[in-house]
Amino acid sequence: MPTYKAPARDARFIVNEVLKLEQYANLPGFENATADMAETVIEELGKFTAEVIAPLNASGDRQGCTRHPDGSVTTPDGFREAYRQFCESGWGTLSAPAEFGGQGLPHVLGFVLEEFLCSANQAFAMYPGLTNGAIAAIQAKASPELQALYLPRMISGEWSGTMNLTEPQCGTDLGLIRTRAVPNGDGTYAITGTKIFISAGEHDLTDNIVHLVLAKLPDAPDSTKGISLFIVPKFIPDAAGVPGERNAVSCGAIEHKMGIHANSTCVLNYDGATGWLVGEENKGLAAMFIMMNAARLGVGIQGLSQAEVAYQNAVAYAAERRQGRALTGPAEPEEKADPLFVHPDVRRMLMDAKAFTEGMRTLALWGGLQVELAEKAASESERQAADDLIGLLTPVIKGYGTDKGFEVAVNMQQIWGGHGYIVENGMEQFVRDARIAMIYEGANGVQAMDLVGRKLAANMGRAVQAFFALVDEECAAAKSEPQLAELAGRLEKANGELKAATMWFMQNAMTNPDNAGAGAHHYMHIMGIVALGQMWLRMGAVAVAARNGGASDAAFYDAKLVTARYFAERFLPDAGALRRKIEAGSSSMMELPIEAFATA
Repeated sequence: MPTYKAPARDARFIVNEVLKLEQYANLPGFENATADMAETVIEELGKFTAEVIAPLNASGDRQGCTRHPDGSVTTPDGFREAYRQFCESGWGTLSAPAEFGGQGLPHVLGFVLEEFLCSANQAFAMYPGLTNGAIAAIQAKASPELQALYLPRMISGEWSGTMNLTEPQCGTDLGLIRTRAVPNGDGTYAITGTKIFISAGEHDLTDNIVHLVLAKLPDAPDSTKGISLFIVPKFIPDAAGVPGERNAVSCGAIEHKMGIHANSTCVLNYDGATGWLVGEENKGLAAMFIMMNAARLGVGIQGLSQAEVAYQNAVAYAAERRQGRALTGPAEPEEKADPLFVHPDVRRMLMDAKAFTEGMRTLALWGGLQVELAEKAASESERQAADDLIGLLTPVIKGYGTDKGFEVAVNMQQIWGGHGYIVENGMEQFVRDARIAMIYEGANGVQAMDLVGRKLAANMGRAVQAFFALVDEECAAAKSEPQLAELAGRLEKANGELKAATMWFMQNAMTNPDNAGAGAHHYMHIMGIVALGQMWLRMGAVAVAARNGGASDAAFYDAKLVTARYFAERFLPDAGALRRKIEAGSSSMMELPIEAFATA
């Protein structure tokens, strides 16, 4: 059976030593985020996820959710009890707004929570995870009355939330939605339509489910400019928040999926269900994007989480499994075979996984800090800089993070050989669960086009120019440290490849937009490589300082420096090859007629 132990030591290192959370103590929400407090939260969270949530991962996957004839859905055995413990322990309130019952702690710690939960049990984590995005949208756009009614109960975990975008005929192209909202004349709306792929759309964990639904008013423009957002609760609450009459929304089916079986992904039918407008009419997409951006960062963390848990189980197997002899001669002559760890190809996959997971964890938690600083930093310029950076890198965290996360999960299964293909060993579940993260909340091709088509040009390129300058500045500062000089030099070169690719788009995408589309995926990966390289440079600097200062945990910091060197040697050179792919343009990619793709 697979196991999981939360990487608490690494999370503490990032939060307290790399990000130095204490330095922001003057900002709202950070005043209680001391190093001791962060350490306690991380350690206790690690214990909870490993001991309570992780044991339900395999059994929940096998059992799945059950839809009953009346449309109700039950979650797998043990989920209700685990969710109750999750709520009673206050984990769901960790970074939620204090004015509505949350603890108001920094998003960085909320992102630690997301990773640990998803590694332990991604399907379980999605129940409270979608609620967090709904909370953000309601807090930003809903009326004070709706906020007061819904937010305290959603933050406590008493109620959960969903996001309803996709319909059978449309996914990314939301202008094609057909769900209608007709005014009832009393301030409410009658919502009619069908939504599909609704994660946690129906279940038995909470007393109410709050659906955020995109729909069009009768006279709305037939495009994305005519979309409005509505709160549609499963049970209509009274003024005191007591769920009453069942609303006209029902689960028509549970999707049969490749993975995340323990999360109820539903077809939801709205038959004149009562809804309340969130924000302004025809401005629903902007409101929903608040939820979607939060979800995209969360999905990037899912890519990291499945890579991490798969990596942990591959490390354990490689240490135990004996197969063949080391190329340099028997490593353990007294045994009939050496452990898998002696083989360079196994080491390649394990080092790739280690370099990615530790770098990606740092990038994700840094992203959580930028979310906070974009709202709470002391000056407008600091807030703007943080908002620019997280806006630029959100599609990278989602797209690159899940592409590589899936790749790592597959490679960790490979280390197990044939045993990795056997269900009871758990490796194939990690692969199946990781796969969805590349698809939902905007497929990774959409993320790449968002990056290239919108984020690069925003505000005359202000965000990407700031990113280039920040990387160059940190590389220049690190070159004087012998243990970081190679990493800094290679990162500077990779950043140069990213700049060159950006310039190529400027010169070639305007005249032929297909050039942008053909190279967007590769560009997203170059930026991912450079962003992780920047994180490794920062981790390396902390490790050097710790070793020079006589840190007691020398092995931990030494491993950081070796892994940073590995990233420099094995990841950063890929930036040049990716740039050359971009510069190949779109001609051969787009030239063949459809008929040429037929095989019979």
